[in-house]
Amino acid sequence: MRTDDFNYHLPPERIAQTPVEPRHASRLLVLNQDQDELTHTHFANLGDYLNPGDLLVVNQTRVIPARLYAKKVPSGGRVELLLLNRRDDSTWEALIGGKRMVAGKAFTLENGIKGEVIEELDGPRRLLRFAQPIDDSLEELGEAPLPPYIHTPLNDAERYQTVYAREAGSAAAPTAGLHFTPELMSSLKDKGVGFAEVTLHVGLDTFAPVHEDDPREHAIHSEWCQLTKETADKINAVKENGGRVVAVGTTSVRVLESATRQTQTGQSIAPYEGATSLYILPGYEFKVVDAIITNFHLPRSTLLMMISAFAGRDRILHAYATAIEQEYRFYSFGDAMLIL
Repeated sequence: MRTDDFNYHLPPERIAQTPVEPRHASRLLVLNQDQDELTHTHFANLGDYLNPGDLLVVNQTRVIPARLYAKKVPSGGRVELLLLNRRDDSTWEALIGGKRMVAGKAFTLENGIKGEVIEELDGPRRLLRFAQPIDDSLEELGEAPLPPYIHTPLNDAERYQTVYAREAGSAAAPTAGLHFTPELMSSLKDKGVGFAEVTLHVGLDTFAPVHEDDPREHAIHSEWCQLTKETADKINAVKENGGRVVAVGTTSVRVLESATRQTQTGQSIAPYEGATSLYILPGYEFKVVDAIITNFHLPRSTLLMMISAFAGRDRILHAYATAIEQEYRFYSFGDAMLIL
Protein backbone atom coordinates (compact mmCIF):
# COMPACT_ATOMS: atom_id res chain seq x y z
CA MET A 1 0.00 0.00 0.00
CA ARG A 2 1.37 3.37 -1.08
CA THR A 3 0.08 6.88 -0.51
CA ASP A 4 0.11 7.46 -4.25
CA ASP A 5 -2.52 4.72 -4.52
CA PHE A 6 -4.97 7.31 -3.16
CA ASN A 7 -4.05 10.16 -5.48
CA TYR A 8 -6.20 11.62 -8.24
CA HIS A 9 -6.24 14.80 -10.33
CA LEU A 10 -8.96 17.33 -9.57
CA PRO A 11 -9.42 20.29 -11.93
CA PRO A 12 -9.44 23.47 -9.79
CA GLU A 13 -12.83 24.52 -11.15
CA ARG A 14 -14.39 21.48 -9.47
CA ILE A 15 -13.60 22.84 -5.97
CA ALA A 16 -16.82 24.41 -4.67
CA GLN A 17 -16.27 27.97 -3.47
CA THR A 18 -19.78 28.64 -2.20
CA PRO A 19 -22.56 26.42 -0.84
CA VAL A 20 -25.73 25.76 -2.83
CA GLU A 21 -29.13 26.96 -1.64
CA PRO A 22 -31.08 25.39 -0.18
CA ARG A 23 -28.68 22.99 1.48
CA HIS A 24 -30.47 19.85 0.30
CA ALA A 25 -30.27 20.98 -3.35
CA SER A 26 -26.73 19.63 -3.59
CA ARG A 27 -26.17 16.60 -5.79
CA LEU A 28 -25.84 13.10 -4.37
CA LEU A 29 -23.84 10.27 -5.92
CA VAL A 30 -25.11 6.95 -4.60
CA LEU A 31 -22.61 4.08 -4.64
CA ASN A 32 -24.32 0.73 -4.15
CA GLN A 33 -21.63 -1.84 -3.44
CA ASP A 34 -23.87 -4.91 -3.71
CA GLN A 35 -25.00 -3.97 -7.20
CA ASP A 36 -21.71 -2.27 -8.08
CA GLU A 37 -23.51 0.72 -9.60
CA LEU A 38 -23.59 4.50 -9.37
CA THR A 39 -26.79 6.56 -9.30
CA HIS A 40 -26.99 10.32 -9.77
CA THR A 41 -29.61 12.16 -7.74
CA HIS A 42 -29.96 15.06 -5.29
CA PHE A 43 -29.59 15.13 -1.53
CA ALA A 44 -33.25 16.02 -1.13
CA ASN A 45 -33.98 12.47 -2.34
CA LEU A 46 -31.88 10.81 0.36
CA GLY A 47 -34.98 9.14 1.79
CA ASP A 48 -35.34 7.06 -1.40
CA TYR A 49 -32.26 5.08 -0.31
CA LEU A 50 -33.07 4.69 3.39
CA ASN A 51 -35.50 2.31 5.05
CA PRO A 52 -37.76 2.66 8.08
CA GLY A 53 -35.68 1.53 11.03
CA ASP A 54 -32.39 2.89 9.68
CA LEU A 55 -30.47 5.26 11.94
CA LEU A 56 -28.55 8.35 10.80
CA VAL A 57 -25.72 9.20 13.22
CA VAL A 58 -24.72 12.87 13.04
CA ASN A 59 -21.85 14.79 14.60
CA GLN A 60 -23.35 17.68 16.57
CA THR A 61 -20.08 19.59 17.00
CA ARG A 62 -20.12 23.33 16.33
CA VAL A 63 -17.31 25.29 14.68
CA ILE A 64 -15.85 27.97 16.93
CA PRO A 65 -14.67 31.36 15.55
CA ALA A 66 -11.13 30.07 15.88
CA ARG A 67 -9.18 32.62 13.80
CA LEU A 68 -8.00 35.51 15.99
CA TYR A 69 -5.69 38.48 15.51
CA ALA A 70 -3.22 39.80 18.06
CA LYS A 71 -0.25 42.13 18.47
CA LYS A 72 3.20 41.18 19.68
CA VAL A 73 4.42 42.69 22.94
CA PRO A 74 6.23 45.06 22.90
CA SER A 75 6.78 45.53 19.14
CA GLY A 76 3.10 45.67 18.12
CA GLY A 77 3.64 43.41 15.12
CA ARG A 78 0.54 41.65 13.80
CA VAL A 79 0.01 37.98 14.61
CA GLU A 80 -2.68 35.59 13.37
CA LEU A 81 -3.81 32.76 15.66
CA LEU A 82 -5.80 29.70 14.68
CA LEU A 83 -7.06 27.85 17.73
CA LEU A 84 -6.98 24.08 17.32
CA ASN A 85 -7.57 22.42 20.66
CA ARG A 86 -8.33 23.67 24.16
CA ARG A 87 -6.16 21.97 26.78
CA ASP A 88 -7.84 23.71 29.75
CA ASP A 89 -9.76 26.94 30.45
CA SER A 90 -6.84 29.20 29.51
CA THR A 91 -4.48 26.98 27.49
CA TRP A 92 -4.88 26.30 23.78
CA GLU A 93 -2.96 24.53 21.06
CA ALA A 94 -2.86 26.84 18.05
CA LEU A 95 -1.25 27.60 14.72
CA ILE A 96 0.57 30.95 14.68
CA GLY A 97 1.24 33.12 11.66
CA GLY A 98 3.99 35.56 12.58
CA LYS A 99 7.77 35.63 12.82
CA ARG A 100 9.76 34.76 15.94
CA MET A 101 6.78 33.59 17.99
CA VAL A 102 8.93 31.44 20.25
CA ALA A 103 8.38 30.21 23.79
CA GLY A 104 8.14 33.15 26.18
CA LYS A 105 6.87 35.58 23.52
CA ALA A 106 3.91 37.66 24.73
CA PHE A 107 0.99 39.03 22.71
CA THR A 108 -2.28 40.86 23.23
CA LEU A 109 -5.64 40.13 21.62
CA GLU A 110 -7.69 42.93 20.10
CA ASN A 111 -9.83 43.21 23.26
CA GLY A 112 -6.76 43.51 25.51
CA ILE A 113 -6.54 39.95 26.84
CA LYS A 114 -2.88 39.03 27.21
CA GLY A 115 -1.31 35.75 26.17
CA GLU A 116 2.04 34.01 25.97
CA VAL A 117 3.63 31.23 23.95
CA ILE A 118 4.54 28.61 26.54
CA GLU A 119 5.74 25.80 24.28
CA GLU A 120 6.85 25.31 20.68
CA LEU A 121 5.27 22.28 19.05
CA ASP A 122 5.92 20.95 15.53
CA GLY A 123 5.99 23.45 12.64
CA PRO A 124 3.86 26.56 13.31
CA ARG A 125 2.01 24.92 16.20
CA ARG A 126 2.35 26.53 19.58
CA LEU A 127 0.91 26.03 23.04
CA LEU A 128 -0.60 29.31 24.25
CA ARG A 129 -1.69 30.43 27.68
CA PHE A 130 -4.08 33.34 28.05
CA ALA A 131 -4.36 35.51 31.17
CA GLN A 132 -8.03 34.51 31.42
CA PRO A 133 -10.48 32.18 29.64
CA ILE A 134 -11.31 33.46 26.16
CA ASP A 135 -14.37 31.37 25.32
CA ASP A 136 -16.78 34.25 25.92
CA SER A 137 -14.68 36.53 23.70
CA LEU A 138 -14.55 34.29 20.62
CA GLU A 139 -17.85 35.43 19.09
CA GLU A 140 -16.67 39.05 19.40
CA LEU A 141 -13.08 38.58 18.24
CA GLY A 142 -12.94 35.50 16.08
CA GLU A 143 -13.75 34.43 12.54
CA ALA A 144 -14.77 31.01 11.26
CA PRO A 145 -11.65 29.42 9.73
CA LEU A 146 -12.68 28.32 6.24
CA PRO A 147 -10.44 25.69 4.57
CA PRO A 148 -7.51 27.11 2.57
CA TYR A 149 -8.96 25.96 -0.77
CA ILE A 150 -12.02 28.23 -0.34
CA HIS A 151 -11.20 31.73 -1.57
CA THR A 152 -14.67 33.30 -1.71
CA PRO A 153 -15.78 35.07 1.50
CA LEU A 154 -18.77 33.51 3.23
CA ASN A 155 -21.64 35.96 3.68
CA ASP A 156 -23.38 33.96 6.40
CA ALA A 157 -21.13 32.26 8.96
CA GLU A 158 -23.97 29.90 9.89
CA ARG A 159 -23.67 28.35 6.45
CA TYR A 160 -20.47 26.68 7.67
CA GLN A 161 -22.41 25.09 10.55
CA THR A 162 -24.76 22.12 10.37
CA VAL A 163 -28.37 22.88 11.29
CA TYR A 164 -28.00 20.55 14.27
CA ALA A 165 -24.65 21.92 15.57
CA ARG A 166 -24.77 22.15 19.37
CA GLU A 167 -21.43 21.49 21.10
CA ALA A 168 -18.82 24.19 20.36
CA GLY A 169 -15.27 22.99 19.86
CA SER A 170 -14.32 22.36 16.22
CA ALA A 171 -11.81 24.16 14.02
CA ALA A 172 -13.60 22.83 10.92
CA ALA A 173 -17.13 21.71 10.09
CA PRO A 174 -18.19 18.07 9.71
CA THR A 175 -19.12 18.91 6.14
CA ALA A 176 -21.19 15.84 5.20
CA GLY A 177 -23.85 17.22 7.52
CA LEU A 178 -24.06 20.59 5.78
CA HIS A 179 -26.58 19.16 3.29
CA PHE A 180 -29.32 18.54 5.86
CA THR A 181 -32.21 20.96 6.30
CA PRO A 182 -34.89 20.84 9.02
CA GLU A 183 -37.42 20.00 6.30
CA LEU A 184 -35.42 17.02 5.05
CA MET A 185 -34.80 15.76 8.57
CA SER A 186 -38.52 16.01 9.32
CA SER A 187 -39.45 14.05 6.20
CA LEU A 188 -36.93 11.33 7.06
CA LYS A 189 -38.32 11.02 10.57
CA ASP A 190 -41.84 10.78 9.13
CA LYS A 191 -40.60 7.84 7.04
CA GLY A 192 -39.33 6.07 10.16
CA VAL A 193 -35.65 6.90 9.81
CA GLY A 194 -34.09 7.71 13.18
CA PHE A 195 -31.42 10.19 14.22
CA ALA A 196 -28.75 9.89 16.91
CA GLU A 197 -26.01 12.31 17.90
CA VAL A 198 -22.33 11.90 18.60
CA THR A 199 -19.71 14.59 19.18
CA LEU A 200 -16.23 14.82 17.69
CA HIS A 201 -14.41 18.14 17.72
CA VAL A 202 -12.74 18.37 14.32
CA GLY A 203 -9.15 19.56 14.03
CA LEU A 204 -7.50 20.88 10.88
CA ASP A 205 -5.31 17.77 10.69
CA THR A 206 -8.40 16.01 9.36
CA PHE A 207 -7.76 17.62 5.97
CA ALA A 208 -3.98 17.29 5.93
CA PRO A 209 -2.49 15.25 3.07
CA VAL A 210 -0.29 12.28 3.90
CA HIS A 211 3.31 13.07 2.95
CA GLU A 212 4.87 9.72 3.82
CA ASP A 213 5.23 7.25 0.92
CA ASP A 214 3.74 4.54 3.12
CA PRO A 215 0.48 5.76 4.71
CA ARG A 216 1.01 3.39 7.64
CA GLU A 217 3.93 5.62 8.71
CA HIS A 218 1.69 8.69 8.94
CA ALA A 219 1.11 10.01 12.48
CA ILE A 220 -2.68 10.23 12.76
CA HIS A 221 -4.14 13.11 14.73
CA SER A 222 -6.03 12.67 17.98
CA GLU A 223 -9.46 14.24 18.50
CA TRP A 224 -11.87 14.33 21.46
CA CYS A 225 -15.15 12.54 20.97
CA GLN A 226 -18.21 11.36 22.86
CA LEU A 227 -20.91 8.75 22.28
CA THR A 228 -23.52 8.81 25.03
CA LYS A 229 -25.46 5.93 26.56
CA GLU A 230 -28.62 7.22 24.85
CA THR A 231 -26.96 6.98 21.44
CA ALA A 232 -25.43 3.59 22.23
CA ASP A 233 -28.87 2.28 23.23
CA LYS A 234 -30.38 3.52 19.95
CA ILE A 235 -27.64 1.88 17.89
CA ASN A 236 -27.88 -1.43 19.73
CA ALA A 237 -31.66 -1.44 19.25
CA VAL A 238 -31.35 -0.71 15.53
CA LYS A 239 -28.81 -3.50 15.09
CA GLU A 240 -31.03 -5.95 16.96
CA ASN A 241 -33.98 -5.06 14.73
CA GLY A 242 -32.05 -5.40 11.46
CA GLY A 243 -31.76 -1.70 10.65
CA ARG A 244 -28.69 0.02 9.26
CA VAL A 245 -26.38 2.44 11.04
CA VAL A 246 -25.65 5.24 8.56
CA ALA A 247 -22.72 7.45 9.58
CA VAL A 248 -23.08 11.06 8.47
CA GLY A 249 -19.50 11.96 7.70
CA THR A 250 -16.10 10.46 8.40
CA THR A 251 -16.05 12.08 11.86
CA SER A 252 -19.13 10.08 12.84
CA VAL A 253 -17.46 6.94 11.44
CA ARG A 254 -14.46 7.60 13.66
CA VAL A 255 -16.58 7.99 16.81
CA LEU A 256 -18.70 4.93 16.07
CA GLU A 257 -15.82 2.62 15.32
CA SER A 258 -13.85 3.93 18.31
CA ALA A 259 -16.78 3.17 20.60
CA THR A 260 -16.98 -0.46 19.45
CA ARG A 261 -13.79 -1.14 21.41
CA GLN A 262 -15.73 -0.70 24.68
CA THR A 263 -18.48 -3.22 23.98
CA GLN A 264 -19.68 -5.97 26.28
CA THR A 265 -21.12 -9.34 25.25
CA GLY A 266 -24.34 -8.91 23.28
CA GLN A 267 -23.70 -5.26 22.40
CA SER A 268 -22.79 -3.72 19.07
CA ILE A 269 -21.49 -0.56 20.71
CA ALA A 270 -21.00 1.04 24.13
CA PRO A 271 -20.79 4.61 25.46
CA TYR A 272 -17.42 6.25 24.94
CA GLU A 273 -15.80 9.56 25.87
CA GLY A 274 -12.21 10.61 25.38
CA ALA A 275 -9.52 10.97 22.75
CA THR A 276 -9.45 8.84 19.65
CA SER A 277 -6.54 8.31 17.30
CA LEU A 278 -8.25 5.58 15.30
CA TYR A 279 -6.65 5.38 11.84
CA ILE A 280 -8.79 3.52 9.32
CA LEU A 281 -6.90 2.18 6.30
CA PRO A 282 -7.81 -0.50 3.75
CA GLY A 283 -7.88 -3.81 5.52
CA TYR A 284 -9.82 -2.42 8.48
CA GLU A 285 -12.91 -4.43 9.43
CA PHE A 286 -15.86 -2.15 10.14
CA LYS A 287 -17.77 -3.27 13.20
CA VAL A 288 -20.90 -1.09 13.37
CA VAL A 289 -21.09 1.26 10.35
CA ASP A 290 -23.33 -0.08 7.56
CA ALA A 291 -23.40 2.97 5.25
CA ILE A 292 -21.69 6.35 4.99
CA ILE A 293 -22.79 9.79 3.81
CA THR A 294 -19.68 11.76 2.91
CA ASN A 295 -18.39 14.63 0.80
CA PHE A 296 -15.64 14.27 -1.81
CA HIS A 297 -12.22 14.30 -0.13
CA LEU A 298 -8.77 15.63 -0.96
CA PRO A 299 -6.25 13.40 -2.74
CA ARG A 300 -3.79 11.51 -0.51
CA SER A 301 -5.87 12.27 2.60
CA THR A 302 -6.67 9.95 5.48
CA LEU A 303 -10.37 10.55 4.77
CA LEU A 304 -10.07 9.22 1.23
CA MET A 305 -8.23 6.23 2.68
CA MET A 306 -11.04 5.66 5.20
CA ILE A 307 -13.80 5.49 2.60
CA SER A 308 -11.54 3.33 0.42
CA ALA A 309 -11.34 0.96 3.38
CA PHE A 310 -15.14 0.89 3.44
CA ALA A 311 -15.87 0.45 -0.27
CA GLY A 312 -12.57 -0.49 -1.91
CA ARG A 313 -9.97 1.82 -3.43
CA ASP A 314 -10.71 0.99 -7.08
CA ARG A 315 -14.44 1.46 -6.60
CA ILE A 316 -13.96 4.81 -4.85
CA LEU A 317 -11.50 6.17 -7.41
CA HIS A 318 -13.87 5.11 -10.20
CA ALA A 319 -16.71 6.97 -8.44
CA TYR A 320 -14.50 10.06 -8.08
CA ALA A 321 -13.54 9.95 -11.76
CA THR A 322 -17.22 9.71 -12.67
CA ALA A 323 -18.04 12.63 -10.36
CA ILE A 324 -15.37 14.78 -12.00
CA GLU A 325 -16.64 13.85 -15.47
CA GLN A 326 -20.21 14.68 -14.42
CA GLU A 327 -19.06 18.02 -12.95
CA TYR A 328 -19.87 17.36 -9.31
CA ARG A 329 -18.67 19.97 -6.82
CA PHE A 330 -15.87 18.83 -4.50
CA TYR A 331 -14.71 19.39 -0.91
CA SER A 332 -16.34 21.24 1.99
CA PHE A 333 -19.08 23.14 0.12
CA GLY A 334 -19.40 20.49 -2.55
CA ASP A 335 -21.78 17.64 -3.29
CA ALA A 336 -22.19 14.39 -1.38
CA MET A 337 -21.88 10.62 -1.74
CA LEU A 338 -23.97 7.92 -0.13
CA ILE A 339 -22.04 4.65 0.10
CA LEU A 340 -24.28 1.65 0.70
